[in-house]
Amino acid sequence: METPQLLIVLPLLSFFLLCRRLDLQASAHEEQLFTSLNSSSSSSSSASPSSSSEPSLREYVVRRAKDASLADWMKKIRREIHENPELAHEEFETSALVRRELDRLGVAYRWPVAGTGVVATVGSGSPPFVALRADMDALPIQELVEWEHKSKVDGKMHACGHDAHVTMLLGAAKILQEVRDHLQGTVVLIFQPAEESGRGAKDMIRDGALENVEAIFGLHLVHKYPIGVVASRPGEFLAGCGSFEARIKGKGGHAAIPHLSIDPILAASAAVVSLQNIVSREVDPLESQVVSVATIQGGTAFNVIPDAATIGGTFRAFSKKSFYGLGERIEEVIKAQAAVHRCSAEVNLEGNGHPSVPPTVNDERIYKHVHRVSTEIVGEDNTVLSPSFTGSEDFAFYLDEVPGSFLFLGIRNEKIGSVHPPHSPYYTIDEDVLSIGAAIHAAFALLYISDPTRTANVVC
Repeated sequence: METPQLLIVLPLLSFFLLCRRLDLQASAHEEQLFTSLNSSSSSSSSASPSSSSEPSLREYVVRRAKDASLADWMKKIRREIHENPELAHEEFETSALVRRELDRLGVAYRWPVAGTGVVATVGSGSPPFVALRADMDALPIQELVEWEHKSKVDGKMHACGHDAHVTMLLGAAKILQEVRDHLQGTVVLIFQPAEESGRGAKDMIRDGALENVEAIFGLHLVHKYPIGVVASRPGEFLAGCGSFEARIKGKGGHAAIPHLSIDPILAASAAVVSLQNIVSREVDPLESQVVSVATIQGGTAFNVIPDAATIGGTFRAFSKKSFYGLGERIEEVIKAQAAVHRCSAEVNLEGNGHPSVPPTVNDERIYKHVHRVSTEIVGEDNTVLSPSFTGSEDFAFYLDEVPGSFLFLGIRNEKIGSVHPPHSPYYTIDEDVLSIGAAIHAAFALLYISDPTRTANVVC
């Protein structure tokens, strides 16, 4: 009876010792890195921690990010971007600002990427390569917030926080550049255009933004959580977003003699009703999916049956299998209902120029790394497990290529009116979040590069 027990216990003991050794190695590397950073940067930056004590991750990165001069620098940049919003694929001045600041920092970059995008690098130029991403585009919204740095462009506004995203990544670039000689790896800084169009990430990937990258991190400001609260979850986080547009063709005629026509309005109506049955009758009630028909167009006169009718809408799902399966099922239902009513249908799942964005699925290993970094920066109480959201993000395209993780960073502050959701003309942020975001970006990269267990195929 003892032999079988030993056969079980010995492998488990060996596994435990290996995990413990890897954990100790990671701690030793972090201690060595931040001790080294402290001793060298104390002479090069007044904001760096004193060399008299070994700084923790929080003491080093957060103190540097919250240095008054750096915080003021970030606020100035964010306000300049906010005053001059540019829509997707039009981020020429924003891109120029990014390059101007990178030049001042002495950070190398590649441009143009995907039109207006910029890809910068800090570090040794050798592996491991870890990426940080910020989106740059604004929205076609008239700003209604009355403040000193209100948008100067009529009908355009940074109402989704992308001005802050760019600023936080530039803040991280400044911190990382100050300690570049200690980076035993390379940090790739991705300044991406056109997130709102759903095309920017794909275009950046096409132009090589992820070359050699083995992990990526991104974040988005949200009003749901108080200032400084970090929220994310492993696995399925944000829904995939698809759109569809269907043109249903029949045969027009006078409405008084419908038997001589083939009515596309009837076929379209039947398709709308049948589409609702997909979620209510074909999907597991415990799995969240959405199908919404939002547009119906057909006919110009009350007594004429038109030749064609068009319907369009959106669909959402959290797993990739469900998302792509849902799109296929929508096409099947529309074409089948058209056929039942003697019509034909053409279905476009890119719905009127709006590309599908896959679900945002966080890699569990990178999520754990992000969670660890976040707790160091904002504390355990301010690092929470987020529910899944039916909103979507084209950061998902990066996650289709390399492991990574995405998080929400809270900006809610009732005292200054930072309570409105993204895409609101009253959208306001608490600028204290800039230091927090810059710290999380920089710490993610520093800690990832210094972690010898990142490639270990062991779950401890």
